Amino acid sequence: MVERRSFLQNILAAATLSAAPTSQAAALPQPFPKQLQDALGKALADPQLAAKLAPVLLDVGFLWEAPSQPASTFHTIIAYSFGNRPPLPGTSTPAPGPVNQALAMAVLEAQRRSRATVIYAQWEIASFLSEQAGVSKVVAINPVIAPDKSVRYLSTDGVAEAAITHAAGDASKLGRVCVIGHHDHAKRCVEVSRARGMDAWAMDGLVLPASYDLESDQPWTRDREIYLIHDMAAQLMQIRAARLALHPQ
Repeated sequence: MVERRSFLQNILAAATLSAAPTSQAAALPQPFPKQLQDALGKALADPQLAAKLAPVLLDVGFLWEAPSQPASTFHTIIAYSFGNRPPLPGTSTPAPGPVNQALAMAVLEAQRRSRATVIYAQWEIASFLSEQAGVSKVVAINPVIAPDKSVRYLSTDGVAEAAITHAAGDASKLGRVCVIGHHDHAKRCVEVSRARGMDAWAMDGLVLPASYDLESDQPWTRDREIYLIHDMAAQLMQIRAARLALHPQ
């Protein structure tokens, strides 16, 4: 199991590894990173600080594709859900919703292309996979039920941690991990998975769901503009925590 401080420090390493996939770096105008740094240096009146902050803003705000590897290299799949719908009438359990169904279909396609034998899937996705014939072993990652019966839904990091717990607390036992997540969530899913010690990547050529569900019970997953702000804030808070871990009191 990854200790808290190691996890926070690994966030920085994970972000560095995925900060500039070749296709995205090539798509950015070559002068842009320097222009961003120069503009920040003028705004802050501190060029040295701007040199530290500009790569963070570039990574968080302009690089969204997750780093990927060929399908044949993967041993395990981990799938992160994206929102869910309110419970149906007469039930108390949230409904998975169409985006998670699309994520389940992406998992099936990833399994078909790879040699992955185990799938760790957040319950919203696992609920669809259980209906499919010939699917690999599926380990559902369920919410935490407190003693008072209240439900604590897992964060992205909570799902990664739970998957490793199912793997006897050893991320290395997962082998190379194919990460499945919503297109706008996938980069952070890879970074968090890596920070937990996984050899995590997206799969080359696999199309990930990019739609949003207006009926989602999680308001930040209903609209792309709001979600991207949410995700950038989450990335920045991860980097903040990692910086603090490097300077303990």
